[in-house]
Amino acid sequence: MNEKGEAASGGGESVTTVLIAAAANLGIAVAKAVAGVVSNSSAMLSEAAHSVADTVTELLLLTALKRGEKPADEAHPVGHGAERYLWALLAAVATFVGGAVFALYDGVHTLTHGEEPGDPTLSYLVLAVAFVLEGYSLRTGLRQTRREARGHGVPFRTYLRHTPDTAVKAVVLEDTAALAGLLLAAGGLLCGQLTGSGAGDGIASLCIGVLLLCVAWVLGRSNAELLIGRPLPAPVRREIRALLVADPHVDAVLELTTQLLGPREALVAAKVDFRDVSTAAQVEQACEAAERRLRARFPVISRVYLDPTPGPARPEEPGGGRPGR
Repeated sequence: MNEKGEAASGGGESVTTVLIAAAANLGIAVAKAVAGVVSNSSAMLSEAAHSVADTVTELLLLTALKRGEKPADEAHPVGHGAERYLWALLAAVATFVGGAVFALYDGVHTLTHGEEPGDPTLSYLVLAVAFVLEGYSLRTGLRQTRREARGHGVPFRTYLRHTPDTAVKAVVLEDTAALAGLLLAAGGLLCGQLTGSGAGDGIASLCIGVLLLCVAWVLGRSNAELLIGRPLPAPVRREIRALLVADPHVDAVLELTTQLLGPREALVAAKVDFRDVSTAAQVEQACEAAERRLRARFPVISRVYLDPTPGPARPEEPGGGRPGR
């Protein structure tokens, strides 16, 4: 991200984005399943499984958004922000198990056993309606993501890749995959209609499965990285060091640790070498002032811990004492 840090998106806006996606996927899943049975299309049934997986994913993301907003308590002193990444990781697993595995299995079954294509008229109608609904859901997610990217002064792709708000990231990626899956399903239906063979339909189902595998992998990796612990971007860490060293009572920052606790929360901990001539009261005031500066510069920083630590020994001045800055 940029030097302004990875500020997170508004929680309410993310909830709206996820709700719209869930509502669209729920209706689409039923319609695809009916159309798949009528047209005897494995690609349509794979798309139905895709939509079911997406619906489960949205429900898990809603759980993530709600549980991640719980305040800190004695048992969870740094809050519950990281919990949303756990639920988002489970959502990625749901995409893999509920969508990709079924689509791959159904595609292989169709290619090995063969199926006679049915009437694709209803399937085409369902695909057209699904394309409109998925497109609207994707538009909502893209508008939010583009607005946040502009607010941080970074390109859209960079923000989407690095944003800690994995809920809206999941919606954008899954809806993009959904539109691509609909085109693949339509291609499979058309191939079966033109050739009278179910091979094209089976290949379309396999392509949908591979597409879902890619989405599940990207989302799973992003959430696992945040669960393990991701620091603030390097430019932000450099500026944090500069803000700390700028205090007249600070000689050096010996060690700096940062970690994203959630989309709107970050922790900063540092071992700081204060000037030996500074009094205890001045050190306390310097810590308070440093925390205020950091939070004013980077609102995403919610916790600051500064540890006064002696620096490496330096030559003493004549008359005793270490030289001040």
